[in-house]
This record gives sequence, structure tokens and C-alpha cells, in this order.
Amino acid sequence: MRKIVHIDMDCFYAAIEEREDPSLRGKPVGVAGSSRRGVLTTANYEARKFGCRSAMPVFKALELCPRLVLVPVRFDLYRSESARIRAIFGRFTERIEPLSLDEAYLDLSHLRTSAAAVAREIRTQIREETGLTASAGIGPNKLIAKIASDWNKPDGQHEVGPDGVAAFMQDLPVGKLWGVGGKMRARLEALGVSTCGDLQRFDKIEMARRFGRWGLELWELCRGIDAREVESERIRKSVSSENTFTENLTTLEDLRPPMHSMLEGLAEDVARHDDREIRSLVVKMKFADFTRTTAERANAVLDANIFETLLAEAWQRGEGKPVRLLGVGVRFRDPEEKQQLELL
Repeated sequence: MRKIVHIDMDCFYAAIEEREDPSLRGKPVGVAGSSRRGVLTTANYEARKFGCRSAMPVFKALELCPRLVLVPVRFDLYRSESARIRAIFGRFTERIEPLSLDEAYLDLSHLRTSAAAVAREIRTQIREETGLTASAGIGPNKLIAKIASDWNKPDGQHEVGPDGVAAFMQDLPVGKLWGVGGKMRARLEALGVSTCGDLQRFDKIEMARRFGRWGLELWELCRGIDAREVESERIRKSVSSENTFTENLTTLEDLRPPMHSMLEGLAEDVARHDDREIRSLVVKMKFADFTRTTAERANAVLDANIFETLLAEAWQRGEGKPVRLLGVGVRFRDPEEKQQLELL
């Protein structure tokens, strides 16, 4: 039986800033670039009460919360804390799949100890050693674990056993499934669907007819089915950063600020792999209808101008469709490929 844990730090960047400057505690805090044209990287819980969210333009966040305290992004500090937390994970398992600086999947299937007990101990060690809190979800697969980690936030955990999956999914809002945003929820609501249990009434043929390939995937997701393995980090073939927007973005101009914000983090990620050579730059885009495209160009260094070109190229392929997800990244040259080139 698989035992998967999803650990998610609570408002990671903002929590670190509050720890470093206790005067920020109790105030609405947003971590962002220095310009009003930038976007929020994260917002603490006090700011979220006003509707502030990650990837929201700073000017809009300030309209919602004029008292919002903006602090600059410090990726070196966040990366250092992430490494400390990942070291704690390593005390319990080598089967770790980082998703970002502040969250990861852990496969504890090989341990006899209950996954819930291990998750509780991990959270305790994180709190004691970093002064930060984390939430955890425990389940038989990635899908269940990730949804469950949001159940008792902040500083809590929730477990769904194999026998409890059917009941857990029955009343779960469909918006909790990855890939189901505002537009998709509206389409489903028009069909009388608000929970996963409602969606389970449709068979595979009907799901495929209505939603195409995505419908077949959704058929499994609404039943809590997920066969993906926890993929431990080995030789990195690429590094990327992605944002799924709370509301779909509808113009190329809207996409530029979040892209440049992500490029700041991407540069920090690439710097961690200074022993690797960049082969190409990549922009990934997923549209409101769940079609996706990837624009890529060979280049050995990060270049904002090339990313601008790739962004426009990907946008044009969508023919004006609203964008729900944007990603930027690099692909590394394979070490063996590099060795072969050197021998020529």
C-alpha cells in the first residue's frame, strides 16, 4: 500500500519575512517586486482576508488592501530555508519530489511507522529548527495527499486512508481538482455539477464527448484515481517555474509582469545548477480550454528578450484564448551529450 505525504509550507516567503522582522506579525504582508507593475509572489493570511493572492498585480492588491505592507523578494534567503527543510525530509526518506521551494511529495511506503506520525514529526522538526509552520496531507496517492494538505491549514494535517477515498471524493468541490478553474467550474455548474460525486454520474464516453482528452483524465481525478509515482530528484533535465492564475489572463500585456516575476526565481534556480549547461529557453502556456503549447529556442544563457519573444509566440498560437497557466524554464544539456561534443 502506498503512503504519500504532501508537505506544504504555510505562506512560506511571507512567514520567513515575519520571522526575520517580528514587527510585521499581525499585519497584511505581501512579498513582491519593487514596482507597482509587478506581481505578488505571495501574501500572508491577513492579506488574503482582503482578497490578495499570489500572481496578483501589486496595484490591484493595494486597491484591495491599502494597508498592505510590501517587502522585497529575497530568493537567496528562501532558498536557504528550503534547503534546511528538505534536509529534514531526508531524515525520513530519500523518495522526495520537490514541487517548488515550499512544497514536496514524500513517499513513505517503505516505512512501517504510520505516515501520519511521520508527517507530524516532520512538521515538529520544521517548527523547532526554522520557526516556520507546515501543513501536511496524507493519502494513498499524490492527488489525495495534495488536496488533504489544504484541509487543516495553517499548521495542521489531514489523512485520507485507502478505504476513505470514495467518501472523501463524494462531497469534494470539483474546484479542488487540479486543472479545474473558474471557467471550468462554470461549465460544470451548467451541467448541475458542483461536487466530485456529481461528476461521477458521467461515464467515460460522455466525459470524452464533452471535454475531449481532458474529460478522460477528469473521470479518474473525480474518483481519486492517480497512479503517478513520487519521482525523486536525480539528474535534472530542466528547471522551471509555473503559475496557475486565480483568474484567466486575457492579453499579452497581462502576461508580461508575472512572466518577469517568475524569471527572477528561475535565475535563482538555474544558479543552483552552475555545473550544468543550458541548452534552451522555454515558455509554456495552458489556455482556458486546457489546450497547451510550448515555445522553445536554443540559447546557452538566460535572456529576457528571448523569453519575451517566446511569450508572444506562445500567445499567438492560442489565437487570443484566455490563459490559465504560464510557465518559464530552461532545458539543460545532457551530461553525456556534452561529453560526446567534447570528444568530437
